[in-house]
Amino acid sequence: MKIRATQAIMECLLEQEVDTVFGYPGGTILNLYDELYNYKDKIRHVLTAHEQGASHAADGYARSTGKVGVCFATSGPGATNLTTGIATAYMDSSPVVFITCNVTEPLLGKDSFQEVDITGIAMPITKATYLVRDAQTIPDVMRQAFAVAATGRPGPVLIDFLKNVTAPNVEIDYEFVPWTQNRSCSSIRALSDSHELKAPEPNLEDIGILVDMIAQAQRPLLLCGGGVVRGRADKQFKEFAEKLDAPVAITVMGGGGFPGGHPLTTGMVGMHGSKASNVACNECDLLIAVGCRFSDRVALDPASFASQAKIVQIDIDRSEIDKNVLTDHHIIGSARRVLDLLNERVPQYHHPEWKEHILSLRTPSVVEESENLTPQQVLETIRRLAPQDTIVATDVGQHQMWSIQHFHFDYPGQLLTSGGFGTMGFGLGAAIGAKMGNPDKLVVHTTGDGCFRMNCHELSTVQHYGLPIITVIFNNGCLGMVRQWQNLIYHQRFSETTLDRGPDFVKLAEAYGLKGFRVTNRAEMEDAFRSAMEAGCGCVIDCRLDMDEMVRPMVAGGAHITDFLLR
Repeated sequence: MKIRATQAIMECLLEQEVDTVFGYPGGTILNLYDELYNYKDKIRHVLTAHEQGASHAADGYARSTGKVGVCFATSGPGATNLTTGIATAYMDSSPVVFITCNVTEPLLGKDSFQEVDITGIAMPITKATYLVRDAQTIPDVMRQAFAVAATGRPGPVLIDFLKNVTAPNVEIDYEFVPWTQNRSCSSIRALSDSHELKAPEPNLEDIGILVDMIAQAQRPLLLCGGGVVRGRADKQFKEFAEKLDAPVAITVMGGGGFPGGHPLTTGMVGMHGSKASNVACNECDLLIAVGCRFSDRVALDPASFASQAKIVQIDIDRSEIDKNVLTDHHIIGSARRVLDLLNERVPQYHHPEWKEHILSLRTPSVVEESENLTPQQVLETIRRLAPQDTIVATDVGQHQMWSIQHFHFDYPGQLLTSGGFGTMGFGLGAAIGAKMGNPDKLVVHTTGDGCFRMNCHELSTVQHYGLPIITVIFNNGCLGMVRQWQNLIYHQRFSETTLDRGPDFVKLAEAYGLKGFRVTNRAEMEDAFRSAMEAGCGCVIDCRLDMDEMVRPMVAGGAHITDFLLR
């Protein structure tokens, strides 16, 4: 049947069971927003304060729900404001479809008002980009975009519609195809035939080789990476770990892929990894990394990383194999499928001596009594008072590492953090997306005073939509992680890292119609957090910390994984 082109775009969103879109309107995308008005009962639009906030919200929605996030923006600066969010999603393999609109065909390439080649800009930081010049291709492009974003190794996709394609008088032939049937469409079949959509089926000989390697190992170690979380393979990974009876180290992106409080957990690995995790990497004889790309924050010195071990990498993306660390064996496939095959063939093992040696290195989390507020006191209070399934969104820096070290993340999507791109300002947008996608769960946003300044204007979004998100600011009056490096490596030359300036975060929260609390000790923190949970609205807790609090332990970049600069 014939329908408007913009109507086809909305119908394609409904095909994909999209119920929430984050965005910010502008001139070139007005035709799309005008159509959205007709679908306001079917598709909820969340208007953020800035396009970057919308991009992070769509990302947080995707990570916390396992669905594809959707974000709208207009041309020119609207589109370029998305790029940080697109890159953040790309580095962490988060499935988001970004939809922008550009100038009309006659104005294209003429430096027209608010014109930019956003498909060219976004090409290196997306799985695919589409510039739609022909309205008749809309259904195929939309279906392809969602399939590419969600299938295989997930990631962001960008669609840029020329404004004339979305004109009110443009009609196209359209037939509603539920997403469960999309794969039967010719365009999707063509992509699938080219293996762009298929997660590669694991080679059974490769599975057999690993089974034999496991049988010979005396000191196995598992590494839980982001691929376990993205692939929702947490149950399969837990079964595998328990069959191996092996310690489990967890990357930043692997948080929630294996229960943080499980007896086999050794904690975070790498630059700020625990002693147990880093020593285990150094002393194991078999390292099995699942969905981990061995970034420079994990394998700080690739040449010496796990030097006593045979290294096995399991990953859905062949390009990640041997990219950072040379492996002795690898298996290409989704984490869930590979682990299912392994669990069928691996018997129950017991490694009591190895396990006892490594697990004895774990240091209990001790919260020291102090008149002054400490990061550990802040996090212990949240962990004790908040529900076990609380979603935690972080920004980047010291508070991020403290949060990952002290919280137990038990399921995929419980931790939302920018691991690969390290995006300051990610947390509040991500928290908004998470709350929209998980209205029944408490969402806590941890941030630093430097990070919070990046996107604190999204408090207006929190207030407008009545989102009871609790923002906890680790306010040490500086760019804490950068100051820590200056302190330890740059001979205490504190160049431009002191943030001796406004705003007053309590007054800022109140200015947005939210509640603000300032805390300077443990008792005040407990009172403030209890009040925030009962408030029924967004709250900001300004936690005043010492400027020279440090993240411990720490290994310098490029150093051996057990060469701790701080213990």
